[in-house]
Amino acid sequence: FIASQQQAVYCSGPSSITSFMPSRAAVLLGIVVLSLVFVQSTASTAFLASPFKVSSAPSSSALRIPQTKTMATTASSPSSSSPLAKDIDGKSIAAAIRSELTQQISLLPPSTASSPPGSRPGLAVMLVGQRRDSQTYVRMKQKACHDCGMNSFLRVYDNVDGDVTEELLLNQISEWNDDLAVHGILVQLPLPAHIDEEVILRAVRPDKDVDGLHPANTARLFSTSTHAGAAKLNWKDFSSLPFHVPCTPQGCIELLDRIGVDVEGKNAVVIGRSNLVGLPVAMLLLHRNATVTIVHSRTRDIEAVVKNADVVIAAVGRAKMVPGSWLKKGAVVVDVGINSV
Repeated sequence: FIASQQQAVYCSGPSSITSFMPSRAAVLLGIVVLSLVFVQSTASTAFLASPFKVSSAPSSSALRIPQTKTMATTASSPSSSSPLAKDIDGKSIAAAIRSELTQQISLLPPSTASSPPGSRPGLAVMLVGQRRDSQTYVRMKQKACHDCGMNSFLRVYDNVDGDVTEELLLNQISEWNDDLAVHGILVQLPLPAHIDEEVILRAVRPDKDVDGLHPANTARLFSTSTHAGAAKLNWKDFSSLPFHVPCTPQGCIELLDRIGVDVEGKNAVVIGRSNLVGLPVAMLLLHRNATVTIVHSRTRDIEAVVKNADVVIAAVGRAKMVPGSWLKKGAVVVDVGINSV
């Protein structure tokens, strides 16, 4: 949460690199998962600490002024006389993305007995254990696929008394890797302690790894291609990338894009250095030519670093880490963390 008051402001997902390329269906699946980043809760939001010049005018449904006194107070810039913060409605953006996807998918040929198995995008999800939060996320993914006209496949392992083995999971992943009806595979994390997470994630074919967690996809994300002769990628068009990007970091950038914020040349501070969000979103900002600083538990004078930021992305599981007094006028803030306070 980004706040010092009672209410917080928050936002709201084994082969060589060149062997496999994501299909169009797999790219669409990745966007569906991305849209879930914006709908984690009924009040999912990010905010602009005060008026910020954008490259294009945001739609009224995507950018609105909060009406409640509490939200206005917690999202305001340090001075009490400063204008109210502008609330960015993640749910409206998610709805727009899903509407666009539904239209694209409706143009694909329907799945019939005579049509190719891969004519309609299909997402396979593996759920191991009985964590309620994981069960909720999986239901959201299935619903998102259904709403957009995609196929979904679910394999649940209750893991009673730790009876699920790595071999069992690897066999299922191998089956999905070879299934033409499956374009994307998601392994719901975390896995039980007795399962080696890295072994399982490595088993997913890179072109079907819509979570972007396979080492081959990670390596492509962390390559800046600055040396002579290297192929340049268009980092402003995620659908053109020949690999998958983690959905939550991509969602942060998509959110900025949808409200017209151009990060090129700006100071961007990422709070947190996890493999799932902090590091990937820092790389995406760097690929967009932002000047990026990663703040972590050993950073000296965090307040001074954050105060210099034009864009702040908080990817740390600690409530009220950043008080409003740390944010400079015009800063754009996105909080990926969800915490109970």
